[in-house]
Amino acid sequence: MPTIEVIDDPEKGLLDTLTPLPVLPVSSKAVIQDAAVGLAAQSGVNEKRLELALAEAKKDPSSPNKPKRRLSRWAAFQLWLTTYRKFFIFIVTVNGVGLLLAALNIWQYPRRYTGAFILGNLIFAILMRNEVFGRCLYWFVNTCFAKWPPLWFRLACTDVLQHLGGIHSGCAASGFGWLIFRVVLIFIDHKDNHDAVLITGVITNIAVSISIVSAFPWVRNTHHNIFERHHRFIGWVGLLSTWVFVVLGDSYDLDTHSWNPDGIRVIRQQDFWYVFGMTILILIPWFTVREVKVDVEVPSPKVAILRFERGMQQGLLSRISRSSIMEYHAFGIVSEGPHAKYHYLICGVQGDFTRSLVNEPPTHIWTRQLKFAGVSHSSTLYKRGIRVCTGTGIGAALSTCLQNPDWYLIWIGSEQEKTFGPTISGLIYRHLWPDRVCLWDSKARGGRPDVMKLIKDAYHSWGAEVVFITSNWQGDKELMEGCKEAGIPAFGTLWDF
Repeated sequence: MPTIEVIDDPEKGLLDTLTPLPVLPVSSKAVIQDAAVGLAAQSGVNEKRLELALAEAKKDPSSPNKPKRRLSRWAAFQLWLTTYRKFFIFIVTVNGVGLLLAALNIWQYPRRYTGAFILGNLIFAILMRNEVFGRCLYWFVNTCFAKWPPLWFRLACTDVLQHLGGIHSGCAASGFGWLIFRVVLIFIDHKDNHDAVLITGVITNIAVSISIVSAFPWVRNTHHNIFERHHRFIGWVGLLSTWVFVVLGDSYDLDTHSWNPDGIRVIRQQDFWYVFGMTILILIPWFTVREVKVDVEVPSPKVAILRFERGMQQGLLSRISRSSIMEYHAFGIVSEGPHAKYHYLICGVQGDFTRSLVNEPPTHIWTRQLKFAGVSHSSTLYKRGIRVCTGTGIGAALSTCLQNPDWYLIWIGSEQEKTFGPTISGLIYRHLWPDRVCLWDSKARGGRPDVMKLIKDAYHSWGAEVVFITSNWQGDKELMEGCKEAGIPAFGTLWDF
């Protein structure tokens, strides 16, 4: 295997650069052949052939300033209107109509049982983010619909699984709307309600509103710690105040203006069971939190490879933290299979947490033993597919290709072997090289490739049914637009907005 050297910037020359780089029009087959030549050259063999190949690649008649073909407005709108947004719009619209009818006193049921609408929405919001529910749903779809149904149906299954967050957001926003309505009704009839019910209603509103605002994508993506502290801990305050609000509201007799200490009355109310279900769903993942041993490999200053005991299924992600309840971060799991001895996380330095993994490698780390499923977990639905990634996106992509011989990997990066070290390189060479992988070294080739040409060539020559993409926001946008224009079914990185 080639000698591993340390470089300073693992993402130099990737799709995240805004500077136009020369496009190298070569087929995916040529890339594989040229990469093989590069490997031989690094081993001290056939250096002359490598020089000729690189010289040929630089003979690019196309201009780097060649204008890009604009995507039609209709196609761009279709890409914008993701299933996430469709779920969100549908749920908020249905709840909004019901809320309007209740406010106009046309529909009486929500005015009498507003708590059912509040908590029914909130429990569905929590259910969509529960690891057990997600894994069970993926298991059901993968077991029942792998490979045999029409392609459009399998694509729809993946689309729904990837965008469950739209149901989460839509139900959370709708539940908050019904909660405001409930508190307004209580204030209108404040003479018949106890002050304690009014106060807990206001506190619950404040807690839920802070939790929702902190989950806005621009907060979550740019201020992760703020998102986590407020969404999680204020959310817990909201859950506690919801318990108090429900118990007090169901214990107070509006006719006699007195408290009914009989707990049987509270248990018989549907509100009680909704809150009970919410509490169980929130607690389940935390029952699986463990501090486990970890071995850290630092092949370059900006990448840490974390190794854990036992193998994992493909397409899963793991949350890790240096403390039991604070600052959890999710990374794609790399594993050769459920029966492998180890699984790995590839952590690129992007903030204080990941930087500490490189500068102060831990010997033990906190993690949830119950892993959650990403979109790649649905790859078993397809007969053949293409997995495209850039830089540290290999962490979310590699397991799918390692565990499924019908998947082909396209990885664009800068000096991948030097940057990501012998562990990741070894996995690729043992399982994918040279027939099922296209490695593009942007530094050696003088820039990024025409990625869409690579995808098109690989898609048709491999006989693929779908393309999965893991990249930064700009790269994902470009590739999703290119696949849409080329009529290639593709699923990109989920940004939840």
